[in-house]
Amino acid sequence: MNNKPIIALDFPDEQKVMTFLSQFNEPLFVKVGLELYLQAGPDIIREIKAQGHDIFLDLKLHDIPNTVKSAMKGLAKLGVDLVNVHAAGGSNMMAAALEGLKEGTEEGKQRPALIAVTQLTSTTEEEMQNEQKINLSLDQSVLHYAKLAKSAGLDGVVCSVLEAKAISEVCGESFLKVTPGIRMAGGAAHDQKRVATPDFARQEGSTQIVVGRAITQAENPVEAYHAVQQLWGGQQ
Repeated sequence: MNNKPIIALDFPDEQKVMTFLSQFNEPLFVKVGLELYLQAGPDIIREIKAQGHDIFLDLKLHDIPNTVKSAMKGLAKLGVDLVNVHAAGGSNMMAAALEGLKEGTEEGKQRPALIAVTQLTSTTEEEMQNEQKINLSLDQSVLHYAKLAKSAGLDGVVCSVLEAKAISEVCGESFLKVTPGIRMAGGAAHDQKRVATPDFARQEGSTQIVVGRAITQAENPVEAYHAVQQLWGGQQ
């Protein structure tokens, strides 16, 4: 999987997505989330892939194992590069998701990488303890979910930059640490609680970063993307 910055296409419809992508003359790694997928469906995936871009389909599946397996079998046929589930669904669900991806991937094609959401980067420790009734620190909860995902055979997790180094220590350097909540220095955190800059993410061991409004709402998105890419390490 390439390690270009992943651009979160948090737009409400296909027209806005295509207008945004038309500004670039290079292959990108983009994230299609729940809002866009529900509005535009599988067609938006096919159109973006036809333009040569890699896709992280961010649907965060969380259901009974058989349902998730069937859903992943269908998503694999779209040819996306990265998909995810909620680790809170448990090891059986995560293993079923992986099985579905393997079954749905065409022979000779590489299956999508599968990662699990540990704790959302919008979640604080206080919220986790009071609302989820998890009697651990936030770091402990994230590490527990990361180890559970690895034991289920997954390729990595979604986590904040602040937990990436600890996850590398227990799950290995090659275990994917996909980190949203990326902001440029001085940028607004918006609804994210655990945020970081691209260069700090690199230093802390993130393997992929997800950047949204810092690029999509910039006055010049192409310049903003290249600024992020340079801070991320100029990695191609």
